[in-house]
Amino acid sequence: MSKGFLVSLEGPEGAGKTSVLEALLPILEEKGVGVLTTREPGGVLIGEKIRQVILDPSHTQMDAKTELLLYIASRRQHLVEKVLPALEAGKLVIIDRFIDSSLAYQGFGRGLDIDAIDWLNQFATDGLKPDLTLYFDIEVEEGLARIAANSDREVNRLDLEGLDLHKKVRQGYLSLLDKERNRIVKIDASLPLDEVVETTKDVLFDRMGLSK
Repeated sequence: MSKGFLVSLEGPEGAGKTSVLEALLPILEEKGVGVLTTREPGGVLIGEKIRQVILDPSHTQMDAKTELLLYIASRRQHLVEKVLPALEAGKLVIIDRFIDSSLAYQGFGRGLDIDAIDWLNQFATDGLKPDLTLYFDIEVEEGLARIAANSDREVNRLDLEGLDLHKKVRQGYLSLLDKERNRIVKIDASLPLDEVVETTKDVLFDRMGLSK
C-alpha cells in the first residue's frame, strides 16, 4: 500500500466483531500487510480512561449528551495519537467501532439530533471517514444471547440497556447502510464464524486490491 487504509468494524452488541478480527490477523500477517488494530472508546491511555467512565455499569445516571461528548472526546484523542500516525506510515488500521457507532447508538438509539452528531464527528476527525466499514448484522436477541453465554466478555453499561434501545441501534445501522452502500458493507454475522471470517476476508482483500 502506498498510503494507509482505514477500516472500521461496526455492529450491534454480540455481533462477533472481535472474534472475526482475531481470526483475520494471522491471514493479514501472512500476506505481509502492516496492520494496526485498535478500538473505540479507548485505544490510548486517555481514551481508555474515558472508556471506563462511559461503560461503568454503575453510571446509570449518565445523560445522553454527556455520553456522546465523552465518546467524541475519546475519538479525537485516539485519532491524533494513534490512528493518524499509523495511516501516515502506510498501515492498514482496523478500528473496532468509529463514527457510525455514535450515529447508531446516540442518534438512533438515544434519540439525539443526527445532524449535531454528524457535525461533532466532522469536528473530531477533521472529516476523516473509513475507506471501508464492515457492518456485522445480527438479530438483537441473538446478539444479546451470545453475550449472556460468554462469561469471558465484559458486561458493560450498554449491554444492560433494554431491548428497545438495542433494536433502535440495529435499525440505525441499517439506515446508515442504505445511505452509504459504497463505504458500508453488510456481513451476515449470524452465520458460523468460519463463514463470517471468509466473507470478511474476501470483502477486505477486494477493496484493498490484495490477491485471495
